[in-house]
Amino acid sequence: MSTATEATPAEVHAVDEHDGHDDEHQDHGLSDVGYIKVAVLLAVLTAAEVMTYFFDFGPAEVPGLLILMVVKFWIVVAYFMHLRFDNKLFTWIFVGGLVLALAVYAALGTSMVFWTDPVGCDLSPNPNC
Repeated sequence: MSTATEATPAEVHAVDEHDGHDDEHQDHGLSDVGYIKVAVLLAVLTAAEVMTYFFDFGPAEVPGLLILMVVKFWIVVAYFMHLRFDNKLFTWIFVGGLVLALAVYAALGTSMVFWTDPVGCDLSPNPNC
């Protein structure tokens, strides 16, 4: 004789559904208020980037914009794409893409400054040089 009772299929489904939602909710990360705070922070950083158009920051302009770009990239990837709460492998994949993008940007930027003809003209066919 067994005194154990069996659960009906409806009870089993209700328990499985409840358990799945708790785990799923915890994996998503921030609350709605947290996402609003992150969005406000991104808006402030974007306003700082736009200010570089109206004010002269001299030689600090490009490094400042690059730093803001990296910070905003990290915030978007970490919170809106949930990488802060996900496997570290995905974080390294995105960091690798960021490093590659910065390397391409640096190569393009230096090509316009350092890879020129000694007389000051670039290597394009220009009759005035």
